[in-house]
Amino acid sequence: MLIPRLLRRLRAFYVVQENDPVLAAAQFQALARQILILYAILALNVVALAYTHYGLAPAELILGPPVLLIAIVAVRSLAWMRAVRQPSQGPETFARLQVINLWTLLLGIGLAVWAATLMAYGGLAENMQGLFFLTVTMMVCVQCLMHLRTAARILTTIAIPFSLYFLVYGAPLLQVTIINYLFVLIGMTMMQKFAYGDFRRLVALTAENGRLAHTDALTGLPNRRSFVARLEATAERAQAQGGCFGLGVIDLDGFKPVNDSLGHGAGDAVLREVARRLERAGLGWVARLGGDEFGLIVEADADLDALGRQLCALLREPYLIREGHAQIGASIGFARFPEAALSADSLMERADFALYHAKVRCRGTAVCFAPRHEAQLRRQAAVEKALRRADLATEFHLHYQPIVDAASGRVEAYEALARWNSPTLGSVAPADFILVAERSGFIRDLTRAMLGQALDTMRDWPADRRLSFNLSAHDLAAPETVDQLVALVVESGVDPSRIVFEVTESGLMRDLGDARRVLTSLKALGVRIALDDFGTGYSSLSYLHRLPVDRLKIDRSFVTQCAEDATALNIVRSILDLCRHLALDCIVEGVETREQMQLLRSVGCRSMQGYLFHKPMPAAEIAAFEAASQAAIRAKAEVHPVAA
Repeated sequence: MLIPRLLRRLRAFYVVQENDPVLAAAQFQALARQILILYAILALNVVALAYTHYGLAPAELILGPPVLLIAIVAVRSLAWMRAVRQPSQGPETFARLQVINLWTLLLGIGLAVWAATLMAYGGLAENMQGLFFLTVTMMVCVQCLMHLRTAARILTTIAIPFSLYFLVYGAPLLQVTIINYLFVLIGMTMMQKFAYGDFRRLVALTAENGRLAHTDALTGLPNRRSFVARLEATAERAQAQGGCFGLGVIDLDGFKPVNDSLGHGAGDAVLREVARRLERAGLGWVARLGGDEFGLIVEADADLDALGRQLCALLREPYLIREGHAQIGASIGFARFPEAALSADSLMERADFALYHAKVRCRGTAVCFAPRHEAQLRRQAAVEKALRRADLATEFHLHYQPIVDAASGRVEAYEALARWNSPTLGSVAPADFILVAERSGFIRDLTRAMLGQALDTMRDWPADRRLSFNLSAHDLAAPETVDQLVALVVESGVDPSRIVFEVTESGLMRDLGDARRVLTSLKALGVRIALDDFGTGYSSLSYLHRLPVDRLKIDRSFVTQCAEDATALNIVRSILDLCRHLALDCIVEGVETREQMQLLRSVGCRSMQGYLFHKPMPAAEIAAFEAASQAAIRAKAEVHPVAA
């Protein structure tokens, strides 16, 4: 038992242990920076020793070993330069380190024997040169091999018997030199031990920092940096091998309300559970991209539509957390390589586009980027390019649609609606350019320009006419933008109570806490707040009481159905009852026929907006419209004086 144990320890002392691939890779890289220096010093010292013994020793002993060594050094140097250009991993790295150990053993023994043989032909001066060669060369080589302790130990072991030989049989001067050398060698060995320990700790710390740099701290999943690197490598491999794979971008629906209602601790718990479900599903390589967004790489020719349905169903299941139950969903955008794109960046762009399409058109489902989306993407790219070059003052203008009291015909307000005539694209629909402006971040500049234009127009209106102006969710997300809007209102001199800022329900739900703070600061100015498209979201009633809202605008989808669908009319009636109980004004938009108007009036609606009353008009036509409205009101009063 003792002998096998000693053999195992001896092997561990001289043989590279294949238990730490990260350390092995770091050792190889460190040696790559020093091995050529080692070879150069070795070759120079061999030539110097041969020169000092020229004419004393046989010619074959003087010329043969140096020529052989220089040839070996040249070949090994070329091999090292190729190895550095092609980094190895795992078993290959361990094999290369073992080769270094083998060459250390062969060259160490060979050079020591050669030097000792030459010293037999010289006097004291030549022997001192030979001893200098052995000691200094060994110390330099040990120093260069310090990152590979097994190789350094091999050299040290070779040096000891030769040192003991000269210590016993050498001249007194040689003995003194050897004693000094042994003390230096012991000191170097101790210093090397400490330096190697520091090297190992540094490698471990670097590896840990690298792991942390590529890992999401909350969920333990790979982070965006790691995801991008994996995506690029997967795309390169698929392109080289003619393969295919799918890229998915997952965005959680309804996550912000969880944070707002249950707290950020609950939100973190939900994100961890989402990560656990995605990993456990085993449908692909998962990473957290940031916030409530996750990435998925499916390295197979999978059915992405079926996979998307499976993931959406998985993430819709209730979340049982310490704070209670949470219910969220997920929208997913997929893009397939190589059909959608051939580069990682383009593939990510198309997956993002598919996700945005899912969020806008069919929230809670998965959409796979298809050829029909390519035209939309190109159109949006053209719109964004033109938008960034646009002169807001000359290309953009506002149309105004009246909001009227249907009972009296009196105009209550005008809603400002942006229009764009691009020199390159022509007339661009608001649904197109507003969507692009929001995605590109240009919406804030556009909002400021349009509000300034609307405030200038208001100065020509009757004093009791209000302006209804739409704010994007991106406007609410930027406090500096809100400050600029407030400054515009103050500088205009317009009474803030005449201004109504409309915000969409879906925009508010993105971050209810920030939205509430922004709307409260706007309310402090004296403006009014309207909730637009009411009834189309999933959380209206839950959060309405938490927002400083003055009025609701019932979405046109209920109006278009109210004549044929009693349920739609009942929903309108319920919203009106809600407004009465909460002391909120209510406006119905999208009224296009007299039948719709009469039905809405029958359930209590007064304030209406739609083509029945007037289409959106340029500012120059408002004066004529006002005159016609006043004439109609007077005519009605003359016909029905009692009602008037």
